This record gives sequence, structure tokens and C-alpha cells, in this order.
Amino acid sequence: MSISSSPIFTYTFTIPESAIDENGHVNNVAYVQWMQDAAIRHPESMTKYKPAENTTWYAREHRIEYLLPAFVDEEIEVRTWLSEIRRVRAHRRYEFIRKSDGKVVVKGETDWVYVDAKTGRPIAIPAEVEEFFPVLPD
Repeated sequence: MSISSSPIFTYTFTIPESAIDENGHVNNVAYVQWMQDAAIRHPESMTKYKPAENTTWYAREHRIEYLLPAFVDEEIEVRTWLSEIRRVRAHRRYEFIRKSDGKVVVKGETDWVYVDAKTGRPIAIPAEVEEFFPVLPD
């Protein structure tokens, strides 16, 4: 697996057999997991970024567009970035690109809400988040 450190976070992985459904291609549910994985890996890739204590992110909404099927053992590049930050919410986009032909197989979006981990209530996103994760508007 390789990881980059630009505003667009990328990494690659090989599709495992466990992600394949009865139709012989990646099950749609796998992409939701991979979107969450990318959202977690992005801040983890930044050694100087330290999230505020007792805070977390809740997924509010996912949107996924399936463009092409993907299959076991194909190498996929995942790209993710923030496209908007509002007071308590951040909008993250994703692309899944098949490395062998460069085609986008899936596009996705998640609306994330920044919350107090103890109460579960939304709180304002700190300015440091925007410093570490520049917004790339549509």
C-alpha cells in the first residue's frame, strides 16, 4: 500500500475475495467501508495533526455512484478530499480508480458531522481542521 500527503489523500489496495458478492464483482457495501477507511486514514497520515480530545465524526449521509464493476485482485486507487466545511459539518468526496485502465469505477460523498464524543452533540469544527485539510471546492 502506498500513501500520499497532498490535499487529495490517496492510497492503493488490492480487492480481496471477501469483497466479492454473488454477482462476481465488488459488493456495494464494501465501498461504504472503504469510504470510511479513507476518511480515517487521511488524518492519520498527517503526523502533526492531533484531533481535539473527546471529539469525533459521525456520518450523516452517504451518496455513492457505481460507474463500473470491479473484481477480485484488481488494484484500486482511492482518492479523498474535503469539498466543503461548514460550521459543524464537512463534506468529503471519494473516487475509486482501477489502476489497470485509469477508469473511475465509483464516486462517493459523505457528509460528516463533528461532535462532542461524550454527548454526541454537534460542535463547531476547529480552525486547525481547515489548516490541515484544505477544501477543494467542486
